[in-house]
This record gives sequence, structure tokens and C-alpha cells, in this order.
Amino acid sequence: MPDRNQAATDFLLTRRSRPAQTLTAPVPDRDQLTEILTAAARSPDHGKLEPWRFVVLGRDALQTVANALPTAGTRLGIPQDKIDKPVMTYSGAHLAVVVVNSPKVSDKVPPIEQTYAVGGVCLGLVNAALAAGWGANWLSGWFSHDRDFIHKEFGLAPHETVAGIIHIGSEKSAPPDRPRPDIDAITDWTHA
Repeated sequence: MPDRNQAATDFLLTRRSRPAQTLTAPVPDRDQLTEILTAAARSPDHGKLEPWRFVVLGRDALQTVANALPTAGTRLGIPQDKIDKPVMTYSGAHLAVVVVNSPKVSDKVPPIEQTYAVGGVCLGLVNAALAAGWGANWLSGWFSHDRDFIHKEFGLAPHETVAGIIHIGSEKSAPPDRPRPDIDAITDWTHA
């Protein structure tokens, strides 16, 4: 019988993202965030390519993002209500980490497998922040798929994309739990 880490199991079975709008200061300092990023970077990574990188956005950078959203949204024809929501979120945010999908050229590891690894980094980052006692939420949004916006505001190269924007901070209030998937409805048991 394997050694069970009950504390880790309990955490995973009860973990809950915190809505970004409910996160406030204080936020992790550089050393605390470095530990969280280190934990997140332990994602399964075929070929040890590390096809990701992080862009840390502090308060001023987040306000710059919020200020740039209306112009980008208008250029793209985004409805006003779809512009206003992220403006509010980013105007009130104190810390976010852009997880960048930065695929490497490889004969061994297909780009899609590299993308899956980056998704693992996003979830790892949320879980590491939650385990460290912070609130965290994984967001994206229409602007995170706009080449001009992500190049200008996040400094992404032409081959890079945004996998997620992880907001981290202190939670104002604990959210209620939400319905979870019915495992029996989404699981097929195949017997040899």
C-alpha cells in the first residue's frame, strides 16, 4: 500500500479558486511569489523543453492593462459590457501572472503536448498560490487572444500565446462552493 499524503489529498479534493474581483492586497512579495512560481514550473514536461514563461504584472502594470482594454475592445468590435468587466477586474487587481505558452522547436515533442504542459503550469500556479494561503483565479478573456494587445501589453513574441492570467491576492470573503462534475457521468470504465 502506498504512503498516503492525506493533507495533500484533502487540499486537492476541496481546493477552490477565488473570484479575481474578490482578491485584494496584500499580495505575495517577490520571494513568496518565486516559491509559488517554482512549484508551478514543476509541470510534466516531455523533453524538458520548458515551453512556458511568466510575466508578472504588479499594480501599475495591471492599471496599464485596464487602460488599454477600451481601445483594443473598440478596435475588435467587442460589445461594451464585455469591455467593462475586464476593465473593472484589472483596475482593481494588485498582482497577476501571465503564463505564456512559448513553444520550442522539437522533433520529439509535438506543439500540442507542449501546450498541455503549459496548461499544467496554470493549474499548478493556482494550486500553489492556494496552498500557500493566497486566493487565486485563472482567467483569460478576449484580449488575451489579440496578437496586437498581447505583444504590446505583455511583451509576447509572435510565436507566443497567453495560456492564462493568474490573479493572486488576499481574499476579501470565501466564496461558496459550486456544483462539481458527476464523476459517474463523465467516466467510462474499460475492463480488459
